[in-house]
Amino acid sequence: MNKNIEIFTDGSSLGNPGPGGWGAVVVINSEIVKEFGGYESETTNNRMELQAVIETLKHIIKKYPDGPVIIHTDSTYVLLGITSWIHNWEKNNWKTANKKPVLNKDLWQELITLVREFGVNLSWQKVKGHSGHIYNEKADEIATKCSSGQKIHTA
Repeated sequence: MNKNIEIFTDGSSLGNPGPGGWGAVVVINSEIVKEFGGYESETTNNRMELQAVIETLKHIIKKYPDGPVIIHTDSTYVLLGITSWIHNWEKNNWKTANKKPVLNKDLWQELITLVREFGVNLSWQKVKGHSGHIYNEKADEIATKCSSGQKIHTA
């Protein structure tokens, strides 16, 4: 039986920068199989959005290396960064179109390595944040709790 693997991620920070958290939900065939998140004491929302995808991909590569996997994110920054901007950043030695250093270069480099390791069985989907989508709301809840230092129960 083919597995329909979907990842829902979100990031949060209390202040920008400030304490932050990330959250992720892994769904297989419409059932949550894993919920997890993490905390950083001084970070930004964009870093947490990236960290959520990175940590979830690390998990997926170990558990479900053959995919296919759909990553759902409400972050335009992550979605456009990984599907469009990153190609020029690499070509331009990690400089933006304005010749400034790419912010969060360390995380972008880690993410692109994971994406390439996973291969073609990986696709990206934009989900509207705070729109009532059950799995996106769960990822947001986890990220928000983690950013305030709360422990979360992980499935």
